[in-house]
Amino acid sequence: MAQAPIPVIVVGCTGKMGLEVVRAVSAATDMTLAGAVDRQHLDADIGELAGIGPLEIPVTDQLEVTCAMVAQERQPGVMVDFTHPRGLYERVRTAIAYGVRPVIGTTGLAAEQVRELAEFADKASTGCIIAPNFAIGVVLLQQAAMRAAEYFDHVEIVELHHNQKADAPSGTALQTAQMLSGTGKSFNASEVQEQELLRGCRGGEMAGIRIHSLRLPGLLAHQEVIFGGNGQTYTLRHDTTDRRAYMPGVLQAIRKVLALKNLVYGLEKIL
Repeated sequence: MAQAPIPVIVVGCTGKMGLEVVRAVSAATDMTLAGAVDRQHLDADIGELAGIGPLEIPVTDQLEVTCAMVAQERQPGVMVDFTHPRGLYERVRTAIAYGVRPVIGTTGLAAEQVRELAEFADKASTGCIIAPNFAIGVVLLQQAAMRAAEYFDHVEIVELHHNQKADAPSGTALQTAQMLSGTGKSFNASEVQEQELLRGCRGGEMAGIRIHSLRLPGLLAHQEVIFGGNGQTYTLRHDTTDRRAYMPGVLQAIRKVLALKNLVYGLEKIL
């Protein structure tokens, strides 16, 4: 007997990322769009909104009802969420409570919230993937940064995003800094007594690594990791110019989360 397609709920389905996920899931032969959740365009056919023709799936704001319906399917369901961090913690708990596996691209969760969700997922033996970035190129950038950190003692991070992004710095920049600090190496030993003449001009700091955030229209998602040494600099940069860049990672996460029994943080953990 052929395996049933994976039922997928897309939360924030009418947003730019949400519509892209709707299109990707609808085109995947091993998945089926099972729910479209948002507070905008209620009752509209999500297929029409996504420009792929009618799917006979109306937009609803009832996440719990949608999760309950998907929980009745033969194949375990997955909830994909790329919305605002406000209310995200509760949405993830709701999905897990119904046995629906969350795949989360929204950033802005506090570290304590991630720990609590990890405990909840572990107790429920339900897979959950939270990834600050679903672009495979970002994973490669971070791996290259870890390698470069073996040879450079000074590094700063610059992240650039569109001006509708709510949180700063980006989850990807925070994750990159965490990975670098996790090497146990101390970076950016001070050589002068710095004084900010304009508060915040040196950026935020995590484990001695400065992170600078830019928010401008015209940008999508970009990150630079800049290493400095005597007589040289080494710059790693990743640019996302189209949201379709995230879809291979999202689809991979939807497939992989079904086999998990706990929460996994970071796309690199499932590639």
